[in-house]
Amino acid sequence: MNIVTLLPFIVLIGAMVLMTRSAKKKQQQAAAMRDQMQPGTGIRTIGGMYATVKEVGDDTVLLEVAPGVHAVYAKNAVAAVLEDAEYNSIVHGTDFDGGELKSGTPVVPDDASSLTAADRPAAGDEPVVDLGKDAADERPAGDAAGEPSGDSEAADAGKAAEADKKDDGGTGAK
Repeated sequence: MNIVTLLPFIVLIGAMVLMTRSAKKKQQQAAAMRDQMQPGTGIRTIGGMYATVKEVGDDTVLLEVAPGVHAVYAKNAVAAVLEDAEYNSIVHGTDFDGGELKSGTPVVPDDASSLTAADRPAAGDEPVVDLGKDAADERPAGDAAGEPSGDSEAADAGKAAEADKKDDGGTGAK
């Protein structure tokens, strides 16, 4: 046999061997990463959910996805084991420090029981919200009432659009 005829098969087999080696190496790295999980560790699942590890089993992990809410996941569903600082900055906001962010913004409580009526402003004390509308942006009084405002081209266009509508005879069919 000629070496030229065997060359494509040799190249194909070599590429397959290299691909399986890199895939096996990635699987070993992922397994090593999952083995370093322990209770209290912050993780990200393959679905993008951040949670805290509560228990680690042989093939499963018990995660706390919210305070008091636990879920059982397969170990293979863990995409990344995060460092404490990285997990806290993602879940609690940047520069998390206890109960408040360093910017002074309080953290929203988990339930509404800690909110009181004293925290809310009185009905007359609410700030007025500026929507950015000027008096020039508002419609003339004639347009609001459905009367023509003197702009004959706009009125003609409105009549033409009304004339183009098809009547279904009151059946509601389109």
